[in-house]
Parts: sequence; C-alpha cells; structure tokens
Amino acid sequence: MNTPEITLRGFLAQAGDLSAGMLHGPKRSLSLDVAAHCTGFKNREDFRGRSILIATEGQLAAALVLIELDGIARRMVLCPPGLADEHLRGIVGQAEVDTIVSGEADVARYSGSVPHVVSYLEPSGPMSPIPGAVRETEWILTTSGTTGAPKLVVHTLRGLVGAIAPIVPAARPTAWATFYDIRRYGGLQIFLRAIVGGSSMILSHADEPLDQHLRRLARCGVTHISGTPSHWRRVLMSPKRDLIAPDYVRLSGEIADQAVLDALKKAFAPASVSHAYASTEAGVAFNVTDGLEGFPVNLVSQSRGRDVEMKVVDDSLCIRSARMASGYLGVPDRLHEPDGFVDTGDMVEQRGERYYFIGRRGGIINVGGLKVHPEEVERIINAHPLVRMSRVSARKNPITGALVQAEIVLNSGGRNVDDAIADEVSALCRAELAPHKVPARIKIVDHLAVTSGGKLARPNG
Repeated sequence: MNTPEITLRGFLAQAGDLSAGMLHGPKRSLSLDVAAHCTGFKNREDFRGRSILIATEGQLAAALVLIELDGIARRMVLCPPGLADEHLRGIVGQAEVDTIVSGEADVARYSGSVPHVVSYLEPSGPMSPIPGAVRETEWILTTSGTTGAPKLVVHTLRGLVGAIAPIVPAARPTAWATFYDIRRYGGLQIFLRAIVGGSSMILSHADEPLDQHLRRLARCGVTHISGTPSHWRRVLMSPKRDLIAPDYVRLSGEIADQAVLDALKKAFAPASVSHAYASTEAGVAFNVTDGLEGFPVNLVSQSRGRDVEMKVVDDSLCIRSARMASGYLGVPDRLHEPDGFVDTGDMVEQRGERYYFIGRRGGIINVGGLKVHPEEVERIINAHPLVRMSRVSARKNPITGALVQAEIVLNSGGRNVDDAIADEVSALCRAELAPHKVPARIKIVDHLAVTSGGKLARPNG
C-alpha cells in the first residue's frame, strides 16, 4: 500500500471501498464515500490559507468540515460545545480566526465577529480537486477540565494519528463509537481511528439521553466503544446496557480503577477491555490491555529511544514523543520542559513492578498539612460491591483547614439502607487508608455530575 497523503482525504483514499463505512449522527447518517467525494460548500478554494473556527452544533457536520478542509486551511480550531461567549471571543482573537463555519441556525450569532461566517449544509455536490500544493493544517484543540479560559493546543494530523496501528481485518465490520465529543482530544482520536481504517463511526450528542444513545449504538451495530470511566459507570447503571455487545471496550481520560475494569469485563464478556493514557498536550502514551489498573514499570524504565519516552519526576509522569502537541498557541515555550518532555501533572506511585495513578497535582486536599488525593480515596470506596461511583472533595474545617468528604452513587443492586452502606464504606476506608484520608462525612446521592468532557465534575473545576 502506498503511503497515504497525510490529510483526512488522503487516508480515505487509501481505505478502499468506502460505501460500507458510515458516519452516524443522531438524526441522519451518510457513507464515508459521500463524505470523501461530496461537499457542503460552494467553493472550498475560498478556505485556502484561512484560520477557521469550526463551530457547528452537531458532531456530524464538524466531522464533514474536518474532512473537507484539512490540507486546505492554514488552521482549524475545533470548538467543543458549551464554551462561554467570552471564551469563544478570546479563542477567535488568539487563533487569528478569519472564518467561522457554523450551522445554518447559528450564522446570526457569529456575524460581525469575523470577516467570514459560513453555514455548512449536508454534502450534496461533488468535491472537485483543488489545484496547488496540499498544506499541513494546524489542528487546534482546547484544554478541558478548567473553569477558566481554555488554552489552545497545537497539533498536526501526523502527530494525532501517530498512535493508530494498522487496521487488522475483523470477523465483522468495525463500527467505532465514543461517548466523547470528537472536538475534544479523546473523541478525536476515535474519529481518526475510524477514518484511517475506513470504518463506521457512531457520533454522540450532548442532549441525547443515555438510554436512547445505547439503543442507537445497538441499532448501528457498534463493535468498539471508548469513553471515560465516568461515562462507563453511567452505562453500567443503565438498564439498557445489555442492548450492546461490543468486541472492544476502551477507557481513557480519568483513572481507571480495578472496580470499573472488573465490572466492565463482567458486563461485556468476552469483550477486550483496555485503558489508555493520553492528554491533549502529551498525546497518546500507552494502552494497558492486561485487565489491571495502573501500568507496568517497564513502560517507563525501558522507554528510552522508543516512539514514546517517559520518566517520573517528583512523582509526576512526564512524556516526550512525536505525538505530543508542539505548544500552546500564542504562548511560546510554556508546554515543554527544557529537555522536550511534557510534565502531565498526573501523579503516580510505584508499588512493586507497577505504577498507579493517584491523582492530579492541582487536586490535592490539604488536611492539617497532610496531602490527600481525592482519586486514591475514591479507588477504595469504588471497591465496595454496592458502590458504582463516588466523588471525594474537601469540606472546610476551622481546625485542620479541610476534611475529606465523599458522595456515593449505589449500583442497581444497592440495598435501601443508606446508613449501613455508609458505615461499611467508612470501615473499608479506615482499613485501607491513613486516618487523615478517611472521609469524615459520607453521603449517598442519586447521581454525580459529569463535565462536557466526560470527566467527574469536581468542586475545584
């Protein structure tokens, strides 16, 4: 096979018969063949060399715009849903956006903010070749998990697809899905896997109820699904989870503890269950397939000279590879350390021949000068057989400054005796944790909020 042109259309051209591969949105679907050969623009030449903000409402339209304009635009800024207007204005200025592509209903919202506002419609006319050299388009992604203005992370398609292995023919056609939005790094990785392999892709929608989404996944024949552990915990609590029977289940974006890995292996046997480590800045680092939480020490100790190099500095995981971002747009030299590594801020602890993630550097609870990572307490709580998910946070205290508190969601088999379960969880924590890490208060709740990026919503953002 020839080396494909490093554009989305180049990969589609190498994928062979595209008629079977589909892009499924909540309301309509179309084949990859249509996506590769038809256009929703009057003249794609108009976008040559421009800095474009892709602000369509739905993911299907965003996917089609990416396919059409990659290799033509100078820069494509992927606008995830839910951005505040002031953050959107900041992105337009920082990325020197001169064109916004939106849905027909949103044209008025953006008119006057940039010289060109274009409405994207479903592809209809043939996509004519554009003469001239193909350019390497900058792909700009926003950071997530912060309450402030997002940073703009600069990638190239070459780096974004660097972790995607050649597709191995499967017993049944591959249909990818992700609970992420494809305008965020985790979702974009799954979309690119589908495009590179000429596979189907089932796109989510923020307003689609989970049970309805699971029915649609089943109807479209999903085989491979990716999401955060929080996404998957919600699936495990859904009465519609038995509608899907994936071959492959993937977790990323949050710490995957043993409880959720075991629950997924049981719920979706004989599916392969893995958890990957990636970040918007550092790219994809590794994928763990042995069914255990954490990752082997040798992934770090033997990484020198490999595609992805890793080291642990002051308990923080640092990564260097060709897959990572080149920097933050408009903020030179702030992403990489002097030796070229990215400090991820994700803290790890070595126990024997394995590293375990214990939390984020910025998420520590200070209890009288002693540090507590919320995630390490949640790991213990989630191991209780009647707990499906938990959230640990700080509670102000006049003596210690803060105490640990926990909110717990029970699984469908949970007993209707909240006090007894709270006592059991407290006893479990006392047996496994230092005294200052044991929650002083445990509350049973019906649900826990998840951010638009699929992560557990925490009080500190």
